[in-house]
Amino acid sequence: MPMISVAMFPGRTPAQKSALVRELTDAFVRTCGGKPEGVQVTLVEVGADHWAAGGVLYSER
Repeated sequence: MPMISVAMFPGRTPAQKSALVRELTDAFVRTCGGKPEGVQVTLVEVGADHWAAGGVLYSER
């Protein structure tokens, strides 16, 4: 059973999250096969003060 995990900043609406989950699931099934009910997706919202790139927190940019 495949698991797709997405880490992103907070702020998306429930409708956007639902659309994302649907699109990711459809893309996986289309490219890799299987059934939609077998695809699991987790959405992890990470605040800008807990995410960094290049040694700098996004909250400090």
